[in-house]
Amino acid sequence: RFVPKRMVPFSFPLSKCALWDPVPMGDVIGAHVTYYRNPRLSLVEKTLRLAYRHAKQNEKKLFSCFLLGSLAVDEDGEGITLTIDRFDPGREV
Repeated sequence: RFVPKRMVPFSFPLSKCALWDPVPMGDVIGAHVTYYRNPRLSLVEKTLRLAYRHAKQNEKKLFSCFLLGSLAVDEDGEGITLTIDRFDPGREV
């Protein structure tokens, strides 16, 4: 869970049966994607144009949609690339 200005540990919901010991062990480590990698975003122009056109044609101020893509680690292992190449306007119902 991300809280502005600081990171907080995530937790799992309570259950009657646990598959592991929930007591913390070892040092705290960062699990944020940018902690170890340099992120890069690649957005296909056609996808951006479709989303923009959909937003302009929509009569509501707020609407839902999905931008879909893939995540890959760069060849040098130092960065990650998020490639967004699909737009899904979603369903009203």
